[in-house]
Amino acid sequence: MAATAGFASNGPVPWTLSDTEVNNLYRDLELGTVLTLFYSKKSQRPERRTFQVKLETRQIIWTRGTDKIEGEIDIREIKEIRMGQKSRDFERYVEDSTARPEQAHCFVILYGTEFRLKALSLAATSDEEMAMWVKGLTWLVSDTLRSPTPLQIERWLRKQFYAVDRSREDRISCKDLKCMLCQVNYRVPNMRFLREKLPDGELRNGDVSYSHFAQLYRSLMFDAQKSVSQTFICVCFLTYLFSKENTIWDAQLDQVRPEDMNNPLSHYWISSSHNTYLTGDQFSSESSLEAYARCLRMGCRCIELDCWDGPDGMPVIYHGHTLTTKIKFSDVLHTIKEHAFVTSDYPIILSIEDHCSIVQQRNMATFFKKVFGEMLLTKAVDISADGLPSPNQLKRKILIKHKKLAEGSAYEEVSSSTPYSENDISNSIKNGILYLEDPINHEWYPHFFVLTSNKIYYSEETSSNQGNEDEEEHREVRNNCSFHMDQHVTEKWFHGKLGAGRDGRQIAERLLSEYCLETGAPDGSFLVRESETFVGDYTLSFWRSGRVQHCRIHSRQEAGSPKFYLTDNLVFDTLFALITHYQQVPLRCNEFEMKLTEPVPQTNAHESKEWYHASLSRSQAENMLMRVPRDGAFLVRKRTEVNSFAISFRAEGKIKHCRVQQEGQTVVLGTSEFDSLVDLISYYEKHPLYRKMKLRYPINEETLEKIGTAEPDYGSLYEGRNPGFYVEANQMPTFKCTVRAMYEYKAQRDDELSFSKNTIIQNVDKQEGGWWKGDYGGKKQLWFPANYVEEISPTAVEPDRSATENSPLGDLLRGMCVCVRSSSLIHTHQHIAVPYTHTHTHTHTHTHTHTHTLYLLSLTEIGTERACFRDMSSFPETKAEKYVNRIKGKKFLQYNRLQLSRIYPRGQRLDSSNYDPLPMWLCGSQLVALNFQTADKPMQMNQALFMLNGRSGYVLQPSIMRDDTFDPFDRHSLRAVEPITLCIEVLGARHLPKHGRGIVCPLIEIEVCGAEYDNAKQRTDSEADNGLNPTWPRKPFRFTVCNPSFAFLRFVVYEIDMFNDQNFLAQATFPINCLKTGYRSVPLKNSYSEDLELASLLVHMDIVRGRRMGDTSSISSVSSMSPLPSSPAQALGYRGREGSFEARYQSPVEDFRVSQEALLDQENRRYAWFKDVKFTFL
Repeated sequence: MAATAGFASNGPVPWTLSDTEVNNLYRDLELGTVLTLFYSKKSQRPERRTFQVKLETRQIIWTRGTDKIEGEIDIREIKEIRMGQKSRDFERYVEDSTARPEQAHCFVILYGTEFRLKALSLAATSDEEMAMWVKGLTWLVSDTLRSPTPLQIERWLRKQFYAVDRSREDRISCKDLKCMLCQVNYRVPNMRFLREKLPDGELRNGDVSYSHFAQLYRSLMFDAQKSVSQTFICVCFLTYLFSKENTIWDAQLDQVRPEDMNNPLSHYWISSSHNTYLTGDQFSSESSLEAYARCLRMGCRCIELDCWDGPDGMPVIYHGHTLTTKIKFSDVLHTIKEHAFVTSDYPIILSIEDHCSIVQQRNMATFFKKVFGEMLLTKAVDISADGLPSPNQLKRKILIKHKKLAEGSAYEEVSSSTPYSENDISNSIKNGILYLEDPINHEWYPHFFVLTSNKIYYSEETSSNQGNEDEEEHREVRNNCSFHMDQHVTEKWFHGKLGAGRDGRQIAERLLSEYCLETGAPDGSFLVRESETFVGDYTLSFWRSGRVQHCRIHSRQEAGSPKFYLTDNLVFDTLFALITHYQQVPLRCNEFEMKLTEPVPQTNAHESKEWYHASLSRSQAENMLMRVPRDGAFLVRKRTEVNSFAISFRAEGKIKHCRVQQEGQTVVLGTSEFDSLVDLISYYEKHPLYRKMKLRYPINEETLEKIGTAEPDYGSLYEGRNPGFYVEANQMPTFKCTVRAMYEYKAQRDDELSFSKNTIIQNVDKQEGGWWKGDYGGKKQLWFPANYVEEISPTAVEPDRSATENSPLGDLLRGMCVCVRSSSLIHTHQHIAVPYTHTHTHTHTHTHTHTHTLYLLSLTEIGTERACFRDMSSFPETKAEKYVNRIKGKKFLQYNRLQLSRIYPRGQRLDSSNYDPLPMWLCGSQLVALNFQTADKPMQMNQALFMLNGRSGYVLQPSIMRDDTFDPFDRHSLRAVEPITLCIEVLGARHLPKHGRGIVCPLIEIEVCGAEYDNAKQRTDSEADNGLNPTWPRKPFRFTVCNPSFAFLRFVVYEIDMFNDQNFLAQATFPINCLKTGYRSVPLKNSYSEDLELASLLVHMDIVRGRRMGDTSSISSVSSMSPLPSSPAQALGYRGREGSFEARYQSPVEDFRVSQEALLDQENRRYAWFKDVKFTFL
């Protein structure tokens, strides 16, 4: 039987394989071959490794020796396989004949789950071997992605098991099993829980086989989720419900609809990228050819080329006047040609931002023709046409979007159309990395600086060597050399001088005995301590057959360097290398042979740390931290309760505390477990503990004398605290909240707030009667209608745009200094005055441009003779926002029916964040350009939209948008659109990803995104300590959607952390018109919209269209309860706040109650059948 796979390095698989050929390929890949691995770091020479495919887990592994696995990648993560030397890893060996491989023997595997992919650059020994790997992996990727869910679960189980069973003995310890379950987000309360779940035979052996592990997994999944419904009694059926085969997404939409591709281009949304060449931020990240390849393969159809004069008469591409790296214009064109039509055959639009001289512009034009040839569109498809051509007419064509010359000109001298602005980073005098001294620890940290004529702006702390691989690599080499000899000091198995050099042997025996007996640790559990008898030597103490044994680690000097050994015939350069060796190779003596297994942690190592205080009260800790006005200052103190500690720290200007519990040999913070308090603090020095705050400045009396202020900062005490207040998991009290405006509101009285859509209102006091109080725009505690806003997490509050728009650093602004001339700064002034004079003059000189396509047409000219479908406009988001509103939105939509418009992020988004694309799409803008490298909600919405039409990059706008009566901001203009009501129940989830070290406490947020009158959001309760198989009580969430043709349903999984903050875990976003009803699986994706392995929700979905089942009143009731976007103030404003407090609210509250009761009555009758019908398949 023959078959054709759907994945290849450059499109559909160009061959057909018989079963025999497939089996032969699998056998060869499983046996493996020796390949040469090329590294990205210049300091690493190419090395030969044995590469194999593990078919059981669908992984590629490579090993140095027979047992040691050096690396592995999941085949499901492979995005592309290239033949030849098509990665940067090969470039550095072009001049090195000894390391340069044959071009025909090389291939590259690109893989990952983020925008920026990783590369595995390999060279085979022959053409045949290379062809075998490329063909075999291409087939395997396709087969892996097509595999049914039960087979994927089997592979996942084996992958988890083998990750622990490194010895390949098909057995793991009960303690390893407990750790493994924690790693997959399942809390095991104690070892007795596992003993009750495992067969008696397994317990007697002390080990667990794979078959019993798989059996345990299935029982855990079924036991937890059988409560979803008593009718779900079959494990296989439950697996099916959560599987991709039962997805909520309508798979028919995975195909392109050719009949929908005959409209003019202006009738489509077109997937568009901004600054396509960047892999990160806008000021110091790497420009990369791979970014172009990635965007094109993601279905992007409009990409940007930012061209500047380069050497040898050809431009370079980068973000001008910044630290971003440069790539060659010619290389970019070749990359575009190679990847343009792999994912979609529909046209590519190149948006050229041209800063080049006339000479280099002419060279660009020549090179466009040379590289693209017939693919380049150079003449009109139909001269007599009165509209733009269709995607079908432009198949496999490349279009260029560029400014146009004035008629009759060979070139044009154009004065800058944009006034000189110091707020644009490209107009700065100087920008780059400068160092600021930290006033606390007096160390110097790099910041990105921008110098203008009278100010210096600087960002948050950044990396000093972004974009400079050589410097980064040299720094890494230096760091490695400095700590290599002392690497053992940070290992948990190293205990230093136990008992301060006295009774070390007895203390070691006690530590090992207590640890092994309490945790069931296996033979080979060990610790290393400094020898009490021999200076410079060490002692290895380990557990074997129920008792502790010791052996001496000898040391000696050779050529001025220490060497370490147990026996003279095997000597190591470091103590760390010796221990690592015996963790892989058995210790051998006459009586036994055994590997070192588990390190025994240091239980009291924290007592000698500078941050630890054995007798410090809460108030004393606060007094100390009040004198260190710096986020990241912290200390750890012992509490009066047994086995309890507290971390006191400063974050966001406030002092906070969190409790740490000692549970046996484990230290627990929230749901995160650590081997010791030292490990915990070390972890949070590298990872955020609270929002973005890491533990940074350990505080004690000595450091307080050096860096403490004389006056305590009393305002830093946590607002609203009580004497017993601690920040606990899921118990953080909520004081005044923060809200975001969903609609514009104009104040009707002096004591009310006025605000526009998306305004952030802070310090909100929730009053009764539908009106709240809050602070905005310098006004304190004024009234506003509660149903005009939505409550948001403090972490979701964006910086005030008014504070950052006037800065070239935008939201990255940390601070600013005003430059003042004085005699003491004369030399500095002279230094910066020269470049300023040059820059100021440069911005007012005339520039030659040689360009091709007219840009801008005023909205006032729509419908006049000047309007021409060949013209188009580009807007920054700030200008577009002036058009996408109730006043101008309809006019902008009319403009977009005839012509193309491109919208791009404002220049101050240096962090490459994205704006909300929904209002722009709703007003018909076709080219809504986003930063594809950024994993945020706008890009997730973009990915959801362009899932439609076979991911071709072109989506036909709904026909209502071509109706002259349609107003995108007025729901009453939807005369021909049938509204729908969604009823969604979230029943359970599986295989949710982890966030940090702890077991997650997930909740699901369900959101409808679309026209502003349809936006709504609801959420489940959080499920405590279970990310593997949580369930939720049946509770219907109902949404009425007036414009379903432009609406998205979005599921977001959040974890509630110990500070009651929500952290993103996963998401799934779909156009509402593409959903199936019944009991359905919702496959979850990460923030980059890449599939998460086996992660899914189980939901019940019902969609009621129009006014069925006597639903007229309920639909009208929904409308009456929501604020009308056309004039919302009239419904809830002046009338509702006249007279006394009671009278002020009584009328609207009573109206709301009556409407709500009518709606609930209709909805309850409609969904009464839920009690009888347990599941439905459509």
